[in-house]
Amino acid sequence: MHIVFASSKLQKEFEDDRALQKKQGKIRADKIKKRMLQLESATPLAQLRNQPGKFHELTGDRKGFLACDLDQPYRLIFAPADEPVPKLPNGGLDWEKVTSVCIHEVVNYHD
Repeated sequence: MHIVFASSKLQKEFEDDRALQKKQGKIRADKIKKRMLQLESATPLAQLRNQPGKFHELTGDRKGFLACDLDQPYRLIFAPADEPVPKLPNGGLDWEKVTSVCIHEVVNYHD
């Protein structure tokens, strides 16, 4: 899977283990690295649908984004970066054709 970042600041944080651990804490940083490895090794995104991490589509004001579990209640938020975004005939995301994602944030959106 091809991975890009929503900002250069986020990319620097994710690529620097010390910075990631300082900002997110050791447990969450380790989970982030694990989820990133899962994303990197998956082509297409559909390979992650039933893997540990609960990869899922978001709804409501976060429609168009996906998330996966880190340490509760935090999630890694990302979106398909393929242009155009692969869609099923019913308008849903075609996980089988997503080969690129953009990492947006680490957040507790249940707050």
